[in-house]
Order: sequence, then structure tokens, then C-alpha cells
Amino acid sequence: MTNNNPIGLFDSGIGGTSIWKEIHELMPNENTIYLADSKNAPYGQKSKEEIIHLSNKNTEFLLNQNCKIIVVACNTATTNAIKELRAKYQVPFIGIEPAIKPAALHSKTQTIGILATQGTLNSELFHQTAQQFQDTKIIEQIGHGLVPLIEKGKINSPQIKELLNNYLQPMIEANIDYLVLGCSHYPYLLPQIKKILPKHIKIIDSGEAVAKQTKNILSEKNNLNQESHQPKNIFYTNANPTVLEKILKHNYPVIKKDF
Repeated sequence: MTNNNPIGLFDSGIGGTSIWKEIHELMPNENTIYLADSKNAPYGQKSKEEIIHLSNKNTEFLLNQNCKIIVVACNTATTNAIKELRAKYQVPFIGIEPAIKPAALHSKTQTIGILATQGTLNSELFHQTAQQFQDTKIIEQIGHGLVPLIEKGKINSPQIKELLNNYLQPMIEANIDYLVLGCSHYPYLLPQIKKILPKHIKIIDSGEAVAKQTKNILSEKNNLNQESHQPKNIFYTNANPTVLEKILKHNYPVIKKDF
């Protein structure tokens, strides 16, 4: 394993590119490989066993590309499968879970909202985290229908606006002052979310924290890429590459591949 081996990331689709962007911004020298398992999106409706199976498959694909660290850029896969991944494979894993802690610690109204997938909200890891903040009222909302619309590129559609209104209005009425985005797809909805939420409600996602943790682990292992070169950033998808190409807004290679 050499320092210029790539950082691998996988998600149930295009959403984890929000995490990839944070990692690329923080560590522009690093080579990266991103895997969008869009054919199987969304993961949020699947059983724990199925999520573990898909996460193993994605991990093996990235290990075959010699990735030095793997970022599970999907809340559902992290909360349901990361324990099993760490037990099975030698490579370091970075997970992404909803940022309940900073929201609960800073909330003045002691009421926070979390918008996430069913798979994340039903997971043991989520419940363990939520249990630590029993003084805080946590309003959970499953984002039914959001991921499929994002995967189709319908980010500014009337359907998205209607769903977000339905999900967020009860949280506003309950006096939340923090909204936690518990799915790596949801940062792409920030412009619409900000139009609905009053200005005083702060929005938190995990992207920046995940990027910092990835850098910390690579640094501890003396595994950061020290070469100043043009990094290779490669994206794989097993579905239509058009939406992924549009969301990246750069001329990165997007390769359609069955995996």
C-alpha cells in the first residue's frame, strides 16, 4: 500500500458526492475513486442483511482498485453495516452518521429535527446515539421519496418542494432550532430547505466532519499523499451516468460498470 493509492468512497447513489466534495476540498492532492450503487438505491428501504451484502460488494470493488481507506459515504450503510465491515476487512473505514451530538449540545429550545432514511432511523447505532441526549426532544422524520427523486436529477422539482414542506412544517411548529440532515443525498436539497425554514434554524450535515476524520486517520498512519500532482478522481456508476455527471459539474470521468 503506497501513499498515492486512492481514497475509496461508496454510496447507494449520487448523494455521497456531497461527502466526496468535502474530502476533495480538504485534501486536493489525494486520488479518489467513487462508487455510486444507483441501481440499488435507495438503501433506506432495505433489510439490514441486504445492506450488509451490498456494502461488502462495494467494499470489495474498491479494494480491487487498491484503495487505502474506505469512506462509507452513506448514512444507511454506516448505521447498518460498518461494524460488520470493520470486522471483515483490514482496511480502515470512515463512517457517516447523523450529527445529533452537535445539534443536541447547542440547541437552545432543546428540540431538534432529523431528516433521514428509514434504514438510518431504525438502526441500532442511531438509537444508541439518540439515547445519550434524553433531555433533548428529537423529532424524527423519514424522508420518503426524496432519494429516488434526487437520483433522477429532479432536485428542483415541485414534488421535492411538496415533500420537504410536509416533512419540515411539523418540525418548525414543534420549535426546533437545529435540523440534522441524516442522509448524504440531502445536502443537494439545501437551497429548497433554506427557503422553507426560518432563518434562526441551523442546518447540520456530516460532510466536513467526515472529511476531517478521513484526514486524521490517514495522517496517523502516515498515509497522506505528499506528491503535488494532478490527482485522479474516477467515478463509477451502475446506472445512467448523466445525473452523476451533472451533479459533479466538472469533467471527471464517469464510468458505467456493472458491479
